[in-house]
Amino acid sequence: MPAGITYQDWRIRAACRGPRSEVFYPPATGERRDEKLLREHMAKAICDLCAVRGQCLKFAVERGEAHGIWGGTSESERRVLIGVV
Repeated sequence: MPAGITYQDWRIRAACRGPRSEVFYPPATGERRDEKLLREHMAKAICDLCAVRGQCLKFAVERGEAHGIWGGTSESERRVLIGVV
């Protein structure tokens, strides 16, 4: 890795940056199952177009990230990848 470049610099290029980021995490007030499925679908559609999706997923799996959509995966999908079922 070149000098001055950090492991997390991929985040600068992430498609989820900015006003669309609210779909990647559930609202503090809770949500119905159909609302959750729609929100996750919207987030994953953004991930599908992201140039750094793989780096994002790797980061989330390595950290054991338990919340939100990361690299096009939900919490339950990452638990399978991490091996925590």
